Amino acid sequence: MGRMFGTDGVRGKANKELTAELAFKLGRAACGRLKNGSSSPKFVIGRDTRISGNMFDSALSAGIMSCGGSVISAGIIPTPAIPIITRYFQADAGIVISASHNPYYDNGIKFFNSQGLKLTDEIEDEIQAIIENNSFPVYATNEHIGSISFENNAEKIYLDYLFEAIKPYNLNGMKIVLDCANGATVNTSPSAFKKTGAETVVINNSPDGININHECGSTHINSLVQSVLSEKADLGIAFDGDGDRLIAVDEKGNVINGDIIMYLFAQYFKEKKCLAKDTVVLTGMSNLGLLKALELLGLKYKQTNVGDRYILQEILAQNYNFGGEQSGHIILYDINTTGDGLASALMLTKIIKEKDSSLFELTNKFKTYPQVLVNVKVKTENKLMYQESAEVSESLSQLNRKYDGCGRILLRHSGTEPLVRIMIEGSNEEEIKKDAQYLADIIKKISE
Repeated sequence: MGRMFGTDGVRGKANKELTAELAFKLGRAACGRLKNGSSSPKFVIGRDTRISGNMFDSALSAGIMSCGGSVISAGIIPTPAIPIITRYFQADAGIVISASHNPYYDNGIKFFNSQGLKLTDEIEDEIQAIIENNSFPVYATNEHIGSISFENNAEKIYLDYLFEAIKPYNLNGMKIVLDCANGATVNTSPSAFKKTGAETVVINNSPDGININHECGSTHINSLVQSVLSEKADLGIAFDGDGDRLIAVDEKGNVINGDIIMYLFAQYFKEKKCLAKDTVVLTGMSNLGLLKALELLGLKYKQTNVGDRYILQEILAQNYNFGGEQSGHIILYDINTTGDGLASALMLTKIIKEKDSSLFELTNKFKTYPQVLVNVKVKTENKLMYQESAEVSESLSQLNRKYDGCGRILLRHSGTEPLVRIMIEGSNEEEIKKDAQYLADIIKKISE
């Protein structure tokens, strides 16, 4: 069996790669490994709105309770709320049932430890070993069987924490469009911005179990752009299905991605003298424009592998406090231990209000270099085949020589989907599109 955990927990198509039986086993294994010395470990569980969420919630909870653990069910709640609620209840671990920005038919299970941090690879491997070796804790009996409680104040705990940590400005007079992606932010984000006093227009806020992320949210931004323009709003904010990403739209309809938001935050944090070591942690996907903009601000940056868990690892290892991805995962480590779309949105609007400027005025000088991203769909079992191909290696070497000093190429496989991703940056958009497709065709051919 290969490694069960990917870059963001255990993922797969519901009732195919990820089954209720596996969720039950994960609950049992977690009860054994994450109990922190307690004879009755306590777990917080939250989920997004996809149709399989209740099934996996029930299976996980049953697995935990069967081994004597107790469950605090937070219901539908954004991923970043779980670390906060886990610490609030001094639980042994938090669990999120979500496949983030993936379609409804996928789902996932990811764990946070008692401090709200994602599990290390070593602990994930130990959980997998318990399942593979059938070395689960014994079933509890009699009065030792676990119990479940349903926390009706989960949303309030999360929002109270964010408002205390960020202290957002009163946004009276500001009109904001919120795109909730028919996902986990359907309650929290509208409630938060109502609390700020902003006038809100909420779209994609009627989840039915299968419309999560469907042509909406941070990965499908067109409906938000149209709403901002038609509503004559000051800005738009799009979350993804589990609420750990943020993409914005300015008043003119321009898309403000994670790179641009990080530039704005870095500039603000430098002014406030609260950016640890004057350093921003990025991944290899960040645009050259961001790297050059940070240099002009006199700031440093560190780049990691793609994935917010690697950003967090670098933050923890080097005592940094800020980083993120172009996709909108932004870690404000002084506030939360994971990407938090709502925290980022509240910080963004705070900066806009404090600067007494529009989002366009604050970001229009940012220069984005042409970048193309091509996703090559492959069979899951062939996802790493490109790494062993001489043809791919030689073609990549030729292109690296071509773009040396005037662009760059990043080739990687997705940690959450059966995809190989190709990113090329350069000065000529048509040229980089052509070269990206050239690589994509080779990878598709050798992966069939």
